[in-house]
Amino acid sequence: MTPGAGGCGIGVDLGTSGCRALALSPAGEVLAQARVDLDPPRRDGLGGSTQDPGLWWCAVIEALGAIAPAVRGSVPPRVCVDATSATLLVAGPDGSPLGPALMYDDTCASAEASEIAALAPADSPARGAGSSLAKLLHLGRICPGTGPRLALHQADWVLGRLTGHWGISDWNNALKLGYDPATQTWPGWMAGLDLMGIALPEVLAPGAPVGPVAADVLVQTGLPPGTLAVAGTTDSTAAVIAAGPLAPGDGVTCLGSTMVLKLVGERPVRAARFGVYSHRLGDLWLIGGASNSGGALLRRHFDDGQLRDLSDGIDPDRPSGLDYYPLPGPGERFPISDPGLQPRLGPRPADDRAFLHGMLEGMARIEASGYALLAELGAPPVRRVLTSGGGAANPVWGRIRERLLGVPVSVAPQPEAAYGAARLALSQVGSGPQGPDPQGD
Repeated sequence: MTPGAGGCGIGVDLGTSGCRALALSPAGEVLAQARVDLDPPRRDGLGGSTQDPGLWWCAVIEALGAIAPAVRGSVPPRVCVDATSATLLVAGPDGSPLGPALMYDDTCASAEASEIAALAPADSPARGAGSSLAKLLHLGRICPGTGPRLALHQADWVLGRLTGHWGISDWNNALKLGYDPATQTWPGWMAGLDLMGIALPEVLAPGAPVGPVAADVLVQTGLPPGTLAVAGTTDSTAAVIAAGPLAPGDGVTCLGSTMVLKLVGERPVRAARFGVYSHRLGDLWLIGGASNSGGALLRRHFDDGQLRDLSDGIDPDRPSGLDYYPLPGPGERFPISDPGLQPRLGPRPADDRAFLHGMLEGMARIEASGYALLAELGAPPVRRVLTSGGGAANPVWGRIRERLLGVPVSVAPQPEAAYGAARLALSQVGSGPQGPDPQGD
């Protein structure tokens, strides 16, 4: 089946463990989808978490190539990339990485975070060792090169590889780099930082047209000539967009490698000391934070088959009796912002089912604490929660979460962030701020 006359949208979702690509017709029909696994980030146990950007590109090319046959012979599609928030690298003017990318959970930039804290307002999302801005300062000191250098988020770098247009970001990815989406400016306090000649990106609205996909990429993937790339977003924002029309008080929890909470509100809420920030989505705001707890930790102990079999034997209405704060390593972002917070995963029962029960319940308590904190800070009280990400497929976990949250919990009709990125690719057709001229003038 071919897309309609308006062309289709392609969403590319880069997560910690894999890359997904999905083609969506203007009517909302999934035409094709593919997934390519990624090697996990390298974590040193001391707060360092890095990944080779070349791995991302290989996965993107393979995933796009797998879905390309479904979009040939029609109006050229539009491509939107979402990726992990606050994953950053420094590159040369041609996009060549000058070192590894620092992942979302890298916390090595504590000294740089102190420099930012001396200048930034208390509610700035650029505060903290995990922010993009702290990572930029850190990378500027450890990456070689004295000439022009670019600060690029994961989605920004892939967008540059797709189009050849470098130094472009979006409201959502640039938030933790210091950008203010309410005023659509870089704030004045950033002038007090020494960025060491690293250029900040041009920031566009998510979904704004950027330019055609480069000819060499069309050859590698099989995408049709005229395929257009648009400005991207973060993975958690894409997951919210995938969930469908939302109203203030609706919450979306993405249970992926980490656990991300988003609560829809009419006004932004910022509280950097708690890891709380707000992404702009049209006239509404997505208020939330991201915990380091999540599926990455579960997969360290169990494979998918074990998770299914063990979950089936858990009574979700009975407390586990275990007081866990499940983290993959030291450090937490939200609802507790503490780079030194230690995981609490003991005592471990001899029964694996009881151990899993305790972890699922511990994660549900983190989620409940997160939504309660958002309400305390001025967000609307959560009235229902939609679930996206791989963890949404676990009904036992869903019932545990509903018990502890005290509101209805359901699976989002479309739980994949790639679906949201594809919707975003379609939503800005003919509107929104323009990116660079397609001819490069």
